[in-house]
Amino acid sequence: MNTEDIRLIPAPIEIEFSPADVDEESFKREYHSLSESDDDPIGQWLKLAKARGETSDTDTVLLNLIVELHRKVDHLEAILKNETPKRVPLLHKLQIESIGYEHFKITEPLFKTEELYYGRLAMPVHPKRDVAVYFQALTPQIAKIQRMHERDIKEWNGYVAARERVLIREMREKKQ
Repeated sequence: MNTEDIRLIPAPIEIEFSPADVDEESFKREYHSLSESDDDPIGQWLKLAKARGETSDTDTVLLNLIVELHRKVDHLEAILKNETPKRVPLLHKLQIESIGYEHFKITEPLFKTEELYYGRLAMPVHPKRDVAVYFQALTPQIAKIQRMHERDIKEWNGYVAARERVLIREMREKKQ
């Protein structure tokens, strides 16, 4: 694919990454630990309750707010106990300049073309969390996403669409 055909939208996202072959086993473990199957305990409980039909008479928005409050309390408790999530150290940390549905561009030319990388995206959505991703460099600055968990793909695509709407709104305001 010609990189000139890739449509990218400005987006403020931070990424950490390393070549995928630096520590393959640790990257695979972390990738799976950041999946939805290893959700926090309240997330697992909610999924089981939904599967058993125990939430059918409950206001979904209210239930999600209560679950998020529970997560915040758990997070505050972890901070007070000085517990931080253990993450695999990655070689590079910088800003993503722009994103698309399958691609992104970083601010500095650090990629080796055709190389596969493992990374963590700090998704600026609610709730904020790290998203594990494997991607391949197309140029020193542009990469194509190769592997991401299904839930994360939905959030990524939703975020790209939201950024597109912001860009359209800004263009309309400039015309007026």
